[in-house]
Amino acid sequence: MATRQSNDHFSSRRSASAPTGARPAGTRFKDQPTPRSRVTQSSYTKGAQAGARTSRSHAAHASQSRTGVQAAYTRRAPQKQSKASALPVIIAVIVVVGVVAGFVTFGLPAIANLFTAGEQSTVEAGIEVQINIPEGASGDVIASTLSENHIIEDPQVYYATVREMRADASLKPGDYIFTTLQDPKEVVQQLVDGPNVDTISVTVAEGLTVDQTAAQVEQAFGISADEFLAQAKASNYAADYPFLEGAYNDSLEGYLYPKTYSFTHEPTADEVIRVMLDQFEIETADLALADGANGLSEQEIVTLASLIERETRVDDERPLVASVIYNRLDEGMPLQIDAAIVYARGGGNDAVTYDDLEIDSPYNIYQNKGLTPGPICSPSVSSISAAMSPESTDYLYYVLSAENDGTHVFSETYDEFLANRKAYQDARS
Repeated sequence: MATRQSNDHFSSRRSASAPTGARPAGTRFKDQPTPRSRVTQSSYTKGAQAGARTSRSHAAHASQSRTGVQAAYTRRAPQKQSKASALPVIIAVIVVVGVVAGFVTFGLPAIANLFTAGEQSTVEAGIEVQINIPEGASGDVIASTLSENHIIEDPQVYYATVREMRADASLKPGDYIFTTLQDPKEVVQQLVDGPNVDTISVTVAEGLTVDQTAAQVEQAFGISADEFLAQAKASNYAADYPFLEGAYNDSLEGYLYPKTYSFTHEPTADEVIRVMLDQFEIETADLALADGANGLSEQEIVTLASLIERETRVDDERPLVASVIYNRLDEGMPLQIDAAIVYARGGGNDAVTYDDLEIDSPYNIYQNKGLTPGPICSPSVSSISAAMSPESTDYLYYVLSAENDGTHVFSETYDEFLANRKAYQDARS
């Protein structure tokens, strides 16, 4: 993209090279019963039958004095039998109630103690614990880390303390030493004050390549750049980080997330790389990056994001730059991004020349249409977000603004682009 004064002489070439015929989104990279028991005759029934036979012998006498009067024994017998049969039931109910009450009172606590006694006995107050709070860690991650290490056992206590101290926006990442079962207010105050462990750090800026990152690591930790680069192969980490599976040229380009990293000891190349890959996962956790977007795969999204990262440092412009790239892909136009040419030639700060445009490389997206085969740097999460959610525009061009403040002016037509470029040149002359 002709966005710099040094590349103004490429503008006519871009216009002429733009083929017609859009490709639909999503196809840009197609190539690339229980039985009842019988009831026996009860003693009450047998007695009643016997009483009935006896009552016949008195019937004639009874009818002479009072008709319809039953003999007394026909009532007393069933009453005695009823009392005798109910008593065992009442006793059984009392026994059952007593057993249940005893179990609730003594049994359940004893069982609960079997499960909790072991856990409680392993937590001793005052034991030093060292933890790391990663850059960008959520409140849930911090609460879980503190709880798992028995610093603040109950995450809800941690949340309540943070709210009470109004510290949610003041917590700092880094390495800390706490003690088990420490006072929650002391813990939160330390997180506000910052790390309390001496560390050595390296800062990886946005837009650095793997080679540049290796140089930074060598300077900070004394790990030779060659050793770092030999370790920085996607195949060494794809088993633990699935997003690296099939990475172009077996490279970690684009995935060593740009941040400041601190260690309490001199780390190995492997440790540094894993921390950076972990940070990539943390930063992109809410983006559903594995699903891809806009017809692009996960790795193509990271590739597009790396181009955005090198084209603008203004966060608000990233979705606009993304829209230009998508629009050019849909129109079948070469992307013509100078940063990709610089990557193809091996870096450097010199302006892109005509000779550079003739470099035989899959990263030469002046000659080749489509995205570069892999990322050209490590993009920030804002560039990755822009690659997934570009602005909806008809822009095909952009050029640095005449304000000379690092912003760009976007346009739909080539004539508008030429006018914007002239305004920029005039402002610098």
